[in-house]
Amino acid sequence: MRTTVILVAFAAAAISGASRADAQSETSGQVAARLSKIVDANKIATHAYQLGMPDAKKADAACWSACGLSAEELKALVLHQAALLAEKPAAVKAWAEGQASEFDPSKDLDPILKSPLQVAAAGLPVNVYTEYFRAKTAASPLSCRALASVLQMMLEVDRDANTLQQMYALYVVLGLPVHTAKLGMPEKTDEEFLAVAQQLSPKMCVSPVDVSPLALRMMFRKMWNWGHRYTGERDRRVVAAELLQQPEIQAILPQIRAMPAQKIAVIGHSYTMEVHWASPSAFVPLASEVLKQTNSKVEVRQWQAGGMNASRPDCRRFYQEALAWRPDRVLFVVAAHTPADAAALGEMVDGFAKIGAKVMMFDMLHPGNVRVGPPIKVLQDLAAGHGLELIEVGPLLAASPDRGRFVCLDEIHMTEPYHRLMATQWLKYLAGARTAKITDK
Repeated sequence: MRTTVILVAFAAAAISGASRADAQSETSGQVAARLSKIVDANKIATHAYQLGMPDAKKADAACWSACGLSAEELKALVLHQAALLAEKPAAVKAWAEGQASEFDPSKDLDPILKSPLQVAAAGLPVNVYTEYFRAKTAASPLSCRALASVLQMMLEVDRDANTLQQMYALYVVLGLPVHTAKLGMPEKTDEEFLAVAQQLSPKMCVSPVDVSPLALRMMFRKMWNWGHRYTGERDRRVVAAELLQQPEIQAILPQIRAMPAQKIAVIGHSYTMEVHWASPSAFVPLASEVLKQTNSKVEVRQWQAGGMNASRPDCRRFYQEALAWRPDRVLFVVAAHTPADAAALGEMVDGFAKIGAKVMMFDMLHPGNVRVGPPIKVLQDLAAGHGLELIEVGPLLAASPDRGRFVCLDEIHMTEPYHRLMATQWLKYLAGARTAKITDK
């Protein structure tokens, strides 16, 4: 009798354990199904956006069919995607896990999924990516489709600065892969990504987006840098921690820690912006992070916009906002190649001087592209007539052993070695380096 009771107890425990395992498996399956809905919705809506691009009429009709949807209906899908990606990632995660959530899938997710738009053609870039990942890795089908959907949107640059960034933020919170290393792929260099691109490009149909090997290589580089930044594997905090261990920064740490309380305003174009894809971070956020970790009395605030020159309306607006903040020091990183630009820059330097702020500029930003910064004559005039302080980095940029690796694939923006050098030199200057003199070069 005792043996029978024990056997019954063991059987009950086994049944209970199996039931728990089945419940856990079912829950896992339900989570995966909800995550699949998010990924599928993004694939459909991104396809709708690309169907509305100017070159869509030149695309392969067998791949790029609107399935009878009008331009207005395609646009509605795009708007639903924008709203979906603007949702709070934590709320979407809670919904995916079957928990109480403020996320309502009926608002934007379901309307996209109910669309008749098909993203099934084998030659579509998103499907070529997916099949390649499935063949080359042991990652789950969901993971392969998720990363393919990120690269799908990345093929058009119109939404790089907003919608794509929201997709990254959402996918990271949902635990979906955002770079190829997460799938187990070893490639990480531009050369390795080009080799992959050369395999993929011929399999893609004629599309409204550029699917040449060089374009795909750039997409992989963007994916890699942005992906590692969003996961925190390589972002400004990681690079700043490395900078803090370098002898050049170690040598000036006492001066950095001794800097008095002050506010530093930065008005700059894309060379100062962390959002750019060419580097884990830019020199302004890197230097700001070092200051944050070593001297909390120094506050850096940044005003930024891509391609900004001194006379542009947004630069003038940034100037007014920064002036109202009443900084102690100001760094300008803007272009100035017209008389209007030079005049605007001089006026802004004078305006900051009137409130007692010292204004800084670098003597050079790019050793091979003078148009990203003011000409030497403009800098000389500003230094002589307006009290501009000049930070001499031109000789260092020209002589750096990393100079050949400074310029990224778009041949405009700069990679991590450049931003590390610039962050180091700016920190040295802020910590007490003397104003450099410059001459015609």
